[in-house]
Amino acid sequence: MSKIAITSPELAPPVGPFSQAIEAGGFIYLSGQVGQDPATGKVVEGGIEAETERVFQNLSAVLRAAGKSFDDVAGARVFLTNMSDYHAITVKRPEAARAEEDEDIAAALSDVLVCEVQQHLGD
Repeated sequence: MSKIAITSPELAPPVGPFSQAIEAGGFIYLSGQVGQDPATGKVVEGGIEAETERVFQNLSAVLRAAGKSFDDVAGARVFLTNMSDYHAITVKRPEAARAEEDEDIAAALSDVLVCEVQQHLGD
């Protein structure tokens, strides 16, 4: 199976051997994103709501680089370090992302929000 790396010119390049997204087998797999401001390289200030907004802006940039949008997304996972942040992230999601059933998973990964999106290219 061939794999094609997708990189958005709107974002800072990934650190190390990582890709912002990979197209493989009719799917696009977006890598986890944090609320990193592409201009500064730092996580945005303002807490979980500001981070969430920036995460979805970053994901949108990667989707645009793939020629897609949130309307094409079939599912997403959000990993929280604190479940009390759940409400804050649900109100910040793009409308297309809200249409799908929520899958909330609490995981102690770090002090920032991480979001992963998968998209099927067929149909």
